[in-house]
Amino acid sequence: MTAQERRARERADRHARIVATARELAEDQGWDAVTTRRLADRIEYSQPVLYGHFPGGKDEIVAAVALEGFADLARTLRAAIDGRDGRDAVAALTGAYLDFAADRPAVYVAMFDLAALPFAAADTPAPLHEGFDAVRTALGGDDELAEVGWAALHGLATLRRAGRVPAATETRRRERVVDLLDRGRSG
Repeated sequence: MTAQERRARERADRHARIVATARELAEDQGWDAVTTRRLADRIEYSQPVLYGHFPGGKDEIVAAVALEGFADLARTLRAAIDGRDGRDAVAALTGAYLDFAADRPAVYVAMFDLAALPFAAADTPAPLHEGFDAVRTALGGDDELAEVGWAALHGLATLRRAGRVPAATETRRRERVVDLLDRGRSG
């Protein structure tokens, strides 16, 4: 390995470590606790090193966490629907999506509320397309149904996170979403 290759690998490792640390800190203490100073302290590098990776500071770090989150969501959804079709695929999609949002609340907030990522545009990042493709696949290939399905799942995840829907009816809400999306898929 050349010195240049080693430096590139070390830089990529530092980059990944910054993103992972931001993600962990946000999940533990919320996004307000994520500052460049705290991140620099936690990864044991100076703030200038952190800004060398992320010149846009916290906003750019949040966007990196969000992109990783979309990539994780896409993998999660694809794994859930793999080998399934029809109502089984819709149910697997629904469960995987809502569980993802519940299990990673800070990442989910970064994905949809904090990062300024373009959706449905020419410059939409690949991980966002991949997640949408998984939703579209589970819903029979219909773009409009995929948009409505994603909106319904996102709405439920957001309402649950905000405590605006009772936890006691979670199972029934999931079943109703599956019923609605399955009807849309087959009708």
